[in-house]
Amino acid sequence: MSARTVEPERELVVHTRAEPARDVVALTLRDPDGAPLPEWAPGAHVDLLLDGGPVRQYSLCGDPADTTSWRVAVLREPAGRGGSARVHETLHAGATVRVRGPRNHFALEPAGQYVFVAGGIGITPILPMLAAADAAGARWRLTYGGRTAASMAFAGELRAAYGDRVTLRPQDEYGVLELDAALGGPDGDTLVYCCGPEPLLEAVEKHTAPWPAGRLRVERFVAQAADGAADEGFEVELAGSGEVLEVPAGRSVLEVLEAAGAGPLSSCREGTCGTCETGVVSGTVDHRDALLSADERAAHDTMFVCVSRAACPRLVLDL
Repeated sequence: MSARTVEPERELVVHTRAEPARDVVALTLRDPDGAPLPEWAPGAHVDLLLDGGPVRQYSLCGDPADTTSWRVAVLREPAGRGGSARVHETLHAGATVRVRGPRNHFALEPAGQYVFVAGGIGITPILPMLAAADAAGARWRLTYGGRTAASMAFAGELRAAYGDRVTLRPQDEYGVLELDAALGGPDGDTLVYCCGPEPLLEAVEKHTAPWPAGRLRVERFVAQAADGAADEGFEVELAGSGEVLEVPAGRSVLEVLEAAGAGPLSSCREGTCGTCETGVVSGTVDHRDALLSADERAAHDTMFVCVSRAACPRLVLDL
């Protein structure tokens, strides 16, 4: 049986807490003994394991060169399931929190030019990307929208650092983002990175659909909905042992693997964090995650077993 990666957990202390926008808190996390933290690259996120509550994923939005601290920013979502409220209410300066990661499924790839589009708290993974693009000498521009100016975290920081390369568009002043102006045309060496609420991502995907493949990278807060009414059962085979497990309609691959004592590490169980990624030796996957690109899906060599299913009678997994 192949070895499964076990991500280490560490207990970090909240060194500083700030409020960069209405209903947003920014936390700087450090090791309580001053030990260096693992390296990370723009686009990475970490899991906060909230005591007695859910596990939630937040993008690292500080300086990757700073190995002494990590920064995350959390929007309070009244309609959420309690994770953001717990962060806002309990993680004050001096508090401790268990953290797992970092992990990166939204990496900044080399390009001559970048177009960044952010909506609301979706600015967080973009922040270190701007610094990296700038350091690499690449051309770039950012269009950043939010409901109001007061709700747009780090807007002042961005303006001070980058001036008119940053276009701020609060909706109550400008209306919805004008994507023709924000995106332009499909220049040959341009990559587009977008993070924000689902309506924005869908609009950007639609706008760039006629462009050559591979120009757009998005990060979703939630996996795209799938109609489970037509789900059918299938089998998964564990390559290491040859054991075959039945996955009925209505149960996830992850649930079946866990019941058999073969489950990988998992976190969000929604197809957004990447923790449960599992290699696929053979078979065709019905991908339902919010992480893989079109090319990665077409390869059918990996899947997120918390949400994705089989599009064939049997999948052979690298477990």
